[in-house]
Amino acid sequence: MLTALTGAYGDRADAVTVAGRTASYEEILGAARAVAADLSGTHPPAFAVTATASLETVAAVVGGLLAGVPCVPLPPDAGPAERGHILRDSGARLIEVDFARRSTATATPIPTPAPTSAVRGPDDPALILYTSGTTGAPKGVVLSSAAITADLDALAEAWQWSAADTLVHGLPLFHVHGLVLGVLGALRTGSRLVHTGRPTPQAYAAAGGSLYFGVPTVWSRIAADPQAAAALSGARLLVSGSAALPAPVFRDLERLSGHRIVERYGMTETLITVSGRAGGRLSPGTVGTPLPGISTRIAAEDGAEIGELQLTGPTLFSGYLGRPEATAASFTEDGWFRTGDIAAVDDSDGVHRIVGRASTDMIKSGGYRIGAGEIENALLDHPRVSEAAVVGVPDPDLGQRIVAFVVAQQVTGAELTDFVAAHLSVHKRPREVRFVAAIPRNAMGKPQKRLLLSEDGKLRP
Repeated sequence: MLTALTGAYGDRADAVTVAGRTASYEEILGAARAVAADLSGTHPPAFAVTATASLETVAAVVGGLLAGVPCVPLPPDAGPAERGHILRDSGARLIEVDFARRSTATATPIPTPAPTSAVRGPDDPALILYTSGTTGAPKGVVLSSAAITADLDALAEAWQWSAADTLVHGLPLFHVHGLVLGVLGALRTGSRLVHTGRPTPQAYAAAGGSLYFGVPTVWSRIAADPQAAAALSGARLLVSGSAALPAPVFRDLERLSGHRIVERYGMTETLITVSGRAGGRLSPGTVGTPLPGISTRIAAEDGAEIGELQLTGPTLFSGYLGRPEATAASFTEDGWFRTGDIAAVDDSDGVHRIVGRASTDMIKSGGYRIGAGEIENALLDHPRVSEAAVVGVPDPDLGQRIVAFVVAQQVTGAELTDFVAAHLSVHKRPREVRFVAAIPRNAMGKPQKRLLLSEDGKLRP
């Protein structure tokens, strides 16, 4: 999987930089072999590492792949309850990594792992990533090296990603975006990696990369810093994911940097499945077309243009760890994965548009099926709105009524309602606007809409 570590691209003294510390491929491989030797001597079913933005995390993940022991990356800011749940659920042993410690063995770098823990084939577990747990305790998503490799190769083709690139990002190393794409992707393609530690506009501007990864929060902050945005004009490609990029941010970045940003779609359970292409047609609010090997379909009610996105292909997870019933429930009877996301597909070119989550973003109001994302983008087009989250709440007359939570200055709710009605259909206007100091988000910048409502899905007083 990690082509660069086989010597395919030669060695580089500055192959990987994380938070200001730089290592060559040889140094990473030496530290990883030391981790692998430790794991092979104890034969744990899995191991965990506190996934800080560090060379230690890189060495730990690579060492697990060498040893054939699945790695469980722990969020550094996880509280005791979450941390304890992940360790108990996975059976993982928490390890500490000393990057200065090296193993130089090459012919047989590690002992043969015990049969119960060995990853001898591409379909065996490589990583166990835990979901955010919005509908209960976090579940362990088991990813194989075959799924990861298929995804990285498909993205390399879609983004023309090669060893000539310098990849820059500052994303967490316990998610697909930062770890699988942002670390393993660089080691697969041979591109130089610069992890900025924190994803600040200043750090991105100073990195001098050709390929940049970010989430909407990162890109929004860069768009608000014209000097930083202009510094990215020499890059080859900017990529956004993990949540929908607001259309105003897309347009601001194009104006300031000259780049139309590539959006892509994926989940922990599926890796990246749909994406815009380098050199392709890129439009705000769209996430491109399926990657090679991926098939998608929209499960819509009769007459509806939007419905649940379902898909199949080689990048899908192996299942939820120890939860066969949950795994079975996530697939349709004919074997398609149910994403739980609401989408639409352009009949002319197959370009996908993600409307939102079925549980929170599909609103049925007055007989209409309405996607919350469309209303949020309309609100964000107002010059005095900086953040917006739209939900549907129970209503005795409409079934659900549209409520908008916004961060804004010097504008009234009535003005925003009229603004949306003028830009979209009248039935899509918010029936209520609530002003808040901030929209709650997770570590990847995704809005946590459930935190805006009471446990029964109703508005808080």
